[in-house]
Amino acid sequence: MSNNEYLSIKQRFGIIGNSPKLNHAIQVAAQVAPTDMTVLITGESGSGKESFSKIIHQLSPRKHGKFIAINCGAIPEGTIDSELFGHEKGSFTGAYESRKGYFEGTNGGTIFLDEIGEMPLQTQARLLRVLENGEFIKVGSSKVQKTDVRVVAATNVNLHEAVDKGKFREDLYYRLSTVPIFVPPLRERGNDIDLLFRKFASDFAEKYRVDSIKLTEDAKSILLRYRFPGNIRQLKNLVEQISALEMDRTISADTLMKYLPQQGSSLPAIYRGGSSENSENLSERDLLYKVLFDMKKDMNDLKKLVHDLLENGQVDSSVIEDNPNLFRNMEGTPALPPETKPKDFSEPIFINSRSNEEDDEYDYENVHDITHEEDESLSIEEKEKELIIKALRKNNNKRKYAAQDLGISERTLYRKIKQYEID
Repeated sequence: MSNNEYLSIKQRFGIIGNSPKLNHAIQVAAQVAPTDMTVLITGESGSGKESFSKIIHQLSPRKHGKFIAINCGAIPEGTIDSELFGHEKGSFTGAYESRKGYFEGTNGGTIFLDEIGEMPLQTQARLLRVLENGEFIKVGSSKVQKTDVRVVAATNVNLHEAVDKGKFREDLYYRLSTVPIFVPPLRERGNDIDLLFRKFASDFAEKYRVDSIKLTEDAKSILLRYRFPGNIRQLKNLVEQISALEMDRTISADTLMKYLPQQGSSLPAIYRGGSSENSENLSERDLLYKVLFDMKKDMNDLKKLVHDLLENGQVDSSVIEDNPNLFRNMEGTPALPPETKPKDFSEPIFINSRSNEEDDEYDYENVHDITHEEDESLSIEEKEKELIIKALRKNNNKRKYAAQDLGISERTLYRKIKQYEID
């Protein structure tokens, strides 16, 4: 294509930019337009895929027919068949009359199926029949109908991966991708970002009846380096924000940075053996564990600090006597000097209810203190065995209810009975 032909198409369809990848996509769309071949447009969300479907329709012999754009991800799974292929009266609850679907109403025209990767598998089978034979059946009917519709599809997901996962039909994938067109993301279009910024700035200046905003050289450099995950849609919203809110029409780098979201996630990442892959896909449980682990580490560090101050005599040792549980279970901390240890202190007894049955160890927490007589045994095992026996006697040896009283699972109780050889 000549430069004049590129320019004519861009002006007609409102496409701004001169990047090689963009020009290649326009060239492929213009070449395939006169045919009836099915086209699959791929690219990130917000990159302008719908504009290319309009190029294909308007430059084709079907330009006088209907053109309809359908977002497959926006139609509920239960109604998408009816929307696309129509239904007969009484075919389902609420079907008070017969209705034509898009494939029947757009006969002789073009249908643009956006987000085709979100289409349910059952509907994919119906669409494949239309592409193969030009036939469809309304919901609730047995009559085969014919239609002459050109299908242009678009997706922002990798359909090949969706096929591998069983979420997209392989035969439909190859039928749709007869001619693939890739629309490049904004970050791969170089100086097109500045061209689009100036175009949007002019449009919004006219809309809000203000002077057009302009970027300083430093601000322009920042704009061109930004990745724009939302692509053209994000850039347009950015320009509108600045045009409406900033009094100074010359936008500096500092001013621009206030409107650019910080790239990357600020959430804590779990260490995975030195690899940062998939760190953005952490589950909420992983993040919660990370926070809890950090809190435990901070608490340990605080305990060690207070302990050192006590040992060095910088804090009154009565702190320990008043808080005997404070320094128990400290990790990596030496024992307290004998003169600072509280007297008549006994180990607490606590049976912990575990939700994870694979872990056979108990975590004994310092929940409360129990003072014992001097001749009373301080063995945790003995106290635990005694509590189990009491619970079994109380519940007439019914393990289920005894376990509930003890706050442990029946499986754990059974294991403890065997461990302590309780009859």
